[in-house]
Amino acid sequence: MSMDSEPSPSSSRDWFFPSPSYIHSSAKPPKPHRHHHLQPGRSFTSSSRISRPYPLDSRPARAQSLCSSPPVSSAPPPRYAGIRRRAYSSSGLRAEKRSEADKKEGGSSEDTSMPKIGCAGEKMSSHDKGFLHSGGQLKVQWRMALAVAILFTAFTSLVHKNFTLHDQVHNLQEQISELNGKLQACCLLDIADIPSSSPEESQLSINKRLKNVALMGSLSVLSIPIVIFKLIEKFSKSRSSDGMVEEVSLNKQIAYRADAFLSLHPYSKPLALLVATLLLICLGGLALFGVTDDSLADCLWLSWTFVADSGNHANSEGIGPRLVSVSISFGGMLIFAMMLGLVSDAISEKFDSLRKGRSEVVEQHHTLILGWSDKLGSLLNQLAIANESLGGGTIVVMAEQDKEEMELDIAKMEFDFRGTSVICRSGSPLILADLKKVSVSKARAIIVLAEDGNADQSDARALRTVLSLTGVKEGLRGHIVVELSDLDNEVLVKLVGGDHIETVVAHDVIGRLMIQCARQPGLAQIWEDILGFENCEFYIKRWPQLDGMQFEDVLISFPDAIPCGVKVASLGGKVILNPEDSYVLQEGDEVLVIAEDDDTYAPSALPMVWRGHLPKDFILPKAAEKILFCGWRRDMEDMIMVMDASLAHGSELWMFNEVPENEREKKLIDGGLDISRLANIILVHREGNAVIRRHLESLPLECFDSILILADESVEDSAMQADSRSLATLLLIRDIQAKRLPYREATVSQSHRGSFSQGSWMGEMQQASDKSVIISEILDPRTKNLLSMSKISDYVLSNELVSMALAMVAEDRQINDVLEELFAEEGNELHIREADLYLHEGEELSFYEILLRARQRREIVIGYRLSNAEKAMINPPAKTEKRRWSLKDVFVVIAEKE
Repeated sequence: MSMDSEPSPSSSRDWFFPSPSYIHSSAKPPKPHRHHHLQPGRSFTSSSRISRPYPLDSRPARAQSLCSSPPVSSAPPPRYAGIRRRAYSSSGLRAEKRSEADKKEGGSSEDTSMPKIGCAGEKMSSHDKGFLHSGGQLKVQWRMALAVAILFTAFTSLVHKNFTLHDQVHNLQEQISELNGKLQACCLLDIADIPSSSPEESQLSINKRLKNVALMGSLSVLSIPIVIFKLIEKFSKSRSSDGMVEEVSLNKQIAYRADAFLSLHPYSKPLALLVATLLLICLGGLALFGVTDDSLADCLWLSWTFVADSGNHANSEGIGPRLVSVSISFGGMLIFAMMLGLVSDAISEKFDSLRKGRSEVVEQHHTLILGWSDKLGSLLNQLAIANESLGGGTIVVMAEQDKEEMELDIAKMEFDFRGTSVICRSGSPLILADLKKVSVSKARAIIVLAEDGNADQSDARALRTVLSLTGVKEGLRGHIVVELSDLDNEVLVKLVGGDHIETVVAHDVIGRLMIQCARQPGLAQIWEDILGFENCEFYIKRWPQLDGMQFEDVLISFPDAIPCGVKVASLGGKVILNPEDSYVLQEGDEVLVIAEDDDTYAPSALPMVWRGHLPKDFILPKAAEKILFCGWRRDMEDMIMVMDASLAHGSELWMFNEVPENEREKKLIDGGLDISRLANIILVHREGNAVIRRHLESLPLECFDSILILADESVEDSAMQADSRSLATLLLIRDIQAKRLPYREATVSQSHRGSFSQGSWMGEMQQASDKSVIISEILDPRTKNLLSMSKISDYVLSNELVSMALAMVAEDRQINDVLEELFAEEGNELHIREADLYLHEGEELSFYEILLRARQRREIVIGYRLSNAEKAMINPPAKTEKRRWSLKDVFVVIAEKE
């Protein structure tokens, strides 16, 4: 293409095309808006100016006007004015570039055929003219060669650039032609709306003022707290400087009020967070309304999206919207962090409450245990066995210990809960709120355990617990079983609790039980079978079909149970053990039996039983006995009175302990014992330590009929220490007895000895055990295994037996009357009788026949122990089947005290 040729009408350099600003700035084309109108006088609606290009040489004045500033008009600038100016400027720039290229190609001559479109025409500089006419010929040639090379390089680049620009202009022309059609359509719509433009412009002006007010209002609200805090600080300083007396600053008062509000009201923190969130949304919405063209509702919704998701502000355009959106997003992050902290604290607090056992127990017909002691393990085991027939139950334990520690201790207990759930809660039984937390009013039984330690303090705490239980407004559905340590406090507790209270005096029960077991070897195992739920136990139930039947016939009416007494309705529900045979059951009377479970027995038709006659009818005379007490218990005076009532006249009671002799009588008298009124026993005092061999050797250990090793008062607070002391005393006594007894008197059959050899140390102690009976008071059930393996002592598990009694009374409060009579000084008790009282050697009899023979002695046979058996059989099966008996067999009976 020649640069000097006349530009053709079809050349892209000879025609003007509007170049919108979005083409050079790579921005998106502006969308037509119906509210933007072209102003009269500066309209851009003529299609000839947009769709049809004009030759550049025919409009020199228009090109010249691009260099000057546009005329200032009072009317708002048209929407597309900027597009026209940028298009003209672009055409002028292209014309300047073409003129400069022509000058370089033609040397110093100027091409007048090209129109001067720029602001000023470019000419050859004076430096170049001097260069052509100065210097020598050599320099001129070198410069000419250099100029030619430069011009050739420039021409090559300009040609390449020209073709490149030609292609770009061609592409832009196609885009502009498409946009021109769209602009014409927009202009036609705007021209049609010109008559209604004034009200809309006024509305736009009002909206702009509202947006400014909204923006300023949001900024003002944000600055108000800062101003208030500054004023409060200034006021507090001036107040403190003016006043002579030091007063609390206003800042501290406001901080205190805010802290009190957040602490006292449980929902204050979520409420404050909600208010802060709403305030941020409202202020952010007003600020967005001031910097964007959206409506207020859309801005509020956009503000909420920024608060809820901080990543939404990435789509904002413009400095103002971006600043506002970033501020809202930052505030949203803070609110989200606070909300996350509140939720985390609430969840942690809830789990901490569950972990520490502060949550409420929503249960009904459950067993509630208040307190914690060494008896808890045995008590839970017995209750679990009792609930097994019901498919399991619920036991709630509340104590002043950490819930995790209680659950850990219970998990270490080696027994099966048999479907029973154990729930632990931490709290005090003296606080009504804690009692309500474990649903005390809906429990079917409440067990109050005695604390380990001082007896008086333990009973005083039990009394306060009973007072708290009686103060429950909802009332109590079940009864209260209270374990006491001292018999003297029983009357006071019953006075406070009224009809809801059943008491079990642990120390007194164990003391009486030890005396019974000392006089009748093997009775401890029988008591374990009767008190525990693993074998047979006492049950009371009404049977209407037995009304009008004599008690003698009732005895043989239950194939799977043994009747022991009657609960007489006419006497106010009093339980009579071992009644007369002629007593006739009345309407409302209930029968007391020993059975395996409450649903395993029922009356049946009367069998044919031959009564027979006793082989001999005599009363066994009482013989004087010599008994040794090793150790000192708190209720020693009560045990002495029971001994005096049980032993024959002339019996001796030796007391060997570390308490000085001059203090013993004082303690016994303070306990209520009148030594001068002892009728059957003589007290013999010896002072010494039961775990020192030389002290024990000073006693005639081989002469005692029974030896009772008591848990000493000085170490009874520690079960392990007390058991260790008792076990050491037992081994020392057995060893001393084995050394002193003649061999001929200690020899018995090897079959009765067990697996130990006759000459061994353990065998010698077993031989000594056949001469005298030693009863050890054991507090820890784990010590039971040591004693049962050695077979050198009848043992009494104090805590386990008391737990059994508590569980039995908790299941049925009526059983407490039965136990009280069996443990009392008067009335009926358990006895072990020789077989020769009921039968002859080798006689074949059924259990029912022996039962009816024993009724001739006013006794009820509940079981037997064969000569070759280790344990007694309580409530034996097949009571009508006959078997051959031996005179070495023994029978367990309920009879009146001798």
